[in-house]
Amino acid sequence: MITKITWQKAGRVTEPGRYMFRFGWLTVVAEDLAVWEQFPDAAFTLVKLPGQSSASEEYRLGAFDLAANSEPGHD
Repeated sequence: MITKITWQKAGRVTEPGRYMFRFGWLTVVAEDLAVWEQFPDAAFTLVKLPGQSSASEEYRLGAFDLAANSEPGHD
């Protein structure tokens, strides 16, 4: 089970929206994209939304971790 996702694993999405991945649907908001634009290596925790069936799981991005060598800017 995937518990974290990076911008690269998310296909470097550039717009807020709802995206289908192997693990289910992921909603990305503008604030998430702003973090990825500033820290491209940030890894967000996937947060499963309540009340979802296993056939159509929905997630949002939660807290994020920065790599030890992360610096603001584009990679």
